[in-house]
Amino acid sequence: MIYRTVEDYAAAQKDLCVQNDFIPNSLFQEYGVNRGLRDINGVGVLTGLTNISKIKSFQNVNGKREPCEGRLWYRGYDIKQLIGDLGPHEFGFEKIAYLLLFGDLPTPEQQAEFTDILSSCRTLPTNFTRDVIMKAPSKDIMNSMTRSVLTLASYDDQVNGDLANSIRQCVRLISEFPMLAVYGYHAYNHYENDDSMYIHRPAPNLSTAENILRMLRHDMQYTELEAKALDIALILHMEHGGGNNSTFTTRVVTSSGSDTYSTVAAALSSLKGPRHGGANIKVIEMIQDIKGHLNDWTDPDETSAYLKKILAKETFDHSGLIYGMGHAVYSISDPREQILRSFVNELAIEKGRQDDLALYRNIEVEAPKLISKNRPIYKGVSANIDLYSGFLYDLLGIPMELYTPLFAIARIVGWSAHRIEELVCMNKIIRPAYMSVMRERG
Repeated sequence: MIYRTVEDYAAAQKDLCVQNDFIPNSLFQEYGVNRGLRDINGVGVLTGLTNISKIKSFQNVNGKREPCEGRLWYRGYDIKQLIGDLGPHEFGFEKIAYLLLFGDLPTPEQQAEFTDILSSCRTLPTNFTRDVIMKAPSKDIMNSMTRSVLTLASYDDQVNGDLANSIRQCVRLISEFPMLAVYGYHAYNHYENDDSMYIHRPAPNLSTAENILRMLRHDMQYTELEAKALDIALILHMEHGGGNNSTFTTRVVTSSGSDTYSTVAAALSSLKGPRHGGANIKVIEMIQDIKGHLNDWTDPDETSAYLKKILAKETFDHSGLIYGMGHAVYSISDPREQILRSFVNELAIEKGRQDDLALYRNIEVEAPKLISKNRPIYKGVSANIDLYSGFLYDLLGIPMELYTPLFAIARIVGWSAHRIEELVCMNKIIRPAYMSVMRERG
């Protein structure tokens, strides 16, 4: 048969791939292979050791493993303590980035030095914005960022090198990520949406969160509360236990001996997947759908009735999922959600969005009850950080195209910390085994 296009050819071959590549679940059970590196109880298969962060969602009680309130530590410090210790007018991104990268909280002198270095790195090569970012605009800002990161390698005369060289590259990328994301959005918004184009330079005396809002908004204006809430969101997304998909990708690519730019590009490619970095977008889409079907957003009973329909796959995207609920690791609570919620509450009140806030709160309270009644839950279910992070970005007027890039702006810190740790102490390529269940023929 002659195919007129490669699209026709691919469509015709799809069934053949399904036929020859499908492996029944019974074989995974027979050979004791855990799908997605998670066992039947959802516990991750141990693949490494780390000093960088720690998550706790279960505890041992009389020899039995039981769910507990979630906790998260960065370099030995509870995340609630780290954020609680920040002053009322203090931005913590730079301070906690130093902690994750180098292992200790900085002294005032070290923090000032690190902040100055980050500030000095907030620049792109000459004409890079015009020639790389603006000449290939894309609605997919994550693709734009990935392309930019790989292109930055060609401007580095020492792509490969020792540990100090990798640290230099990581620090530069942490500084550059906000520009890659925001400028990528402005290029798309101008060329694809026919909107005004403006490129604001970051200010050397401002924090990362302040500069993001400054570069994004046409008037460069923001309130202290807006910047503080964004700063907290970035801190909470910086790092998460080492076992998430993009951080594991960072470890795997680093272990092969690849350079920093290729490693970070691979991590970005992982994060952009909707099963990883795009969950808060699904929350916003779900919220918009709910609003369109409720007479009173603040009514818990009306909210609960519609959530039942979502669970029954009768409405929204027919997946049966209430987005923003449940987590692969946490059981009773997600500490990040608890912290972020308090800042979202304050910002929503400042902006007169109390009805929206009531709807989110109703979902947080009602959804776990409904999920527990309808499905077997082995570890409990609670709201996760994605329930409120999308709402926060909405309150800040951040376009949805930047939701996952904002995650990347934060998580580049964690990726960098794990790349450094991998370089320091592993020195062995990560090469997991796959058991072949192929039928020999011929």
